[in-house]
Amino acid sequence: MAGSELPQAAYNGKSFPRHTQPGSVNEAGLVALARDGDLTAFEYLVAIYQRRLFRLAYRMLRDRGDAEDVVQDTLTAGWRILPTLNREEAFGGWVYRTATNRCLDVLRHRTSHPQDLPGADPLADVAAAVTARESDRESDPHHTAEMAAELQALRRALSVLPADQRACWLLREVHGQSYSEIGAALRISPQAVRGRLARARQRLTAAMTQWR
Repeated sequence: MAGSELPQAAYNGKSFPRHTQPGSVNEAGLVALARDGDLTAFEYLVAIYQRRLFRLAYRMLRDRGDAEDVVQDTLTAGWRILPTLNREEAFGGWVYRTATNRCLDVLRHRTSHPQDLPGADPLADVAAAVTARESDRESDPHHTAEMAAELQALRRALSVLPADQRACWLLREVHGQSYSEIGAALRISPQAVRGRLARARQRLTAAMTQWR
């Protein structure tokens, strides 16, 4: 993969120095420490964002290798941009914005190179993530079968959304991003985000009419 590896910090998944114990500082504090060269603090930021970004990238791309590359590239770039951040709170928005745009770049490349498209359902696990808490509560076989069919219909509807609408929907409905954050990620205004979300929801509603 292009680009350098993430910096190797002392973090081993089991212990942190006192100032980076989980819960002892907020995320902005970790960013500030990492910006000052604390590799352990940055490794903890990686632990926070790696899974979130992978979920986003995998649901956008439906290819594990491409998703892992997006996450690796994004976090590597995140280490490099830390010294340029004026506000510690800007780091989270930056990594979401960068990951989203890298995913869109991959999708654009696939459009111009159809042979690179993965064979799997492009968004096979999105609906499961959105409705997981309900499915966890239900054990009735009939209900489970109905939910499986509904999820499949939602997958199909999501898979045919334009990439920008799909990104808006994922960032809003799955990752809880604000309109401003989504706009920054896609380089559009919050008003444009509202419009694309409205169109995405309209199309999804039409596709899911039989389940209403």
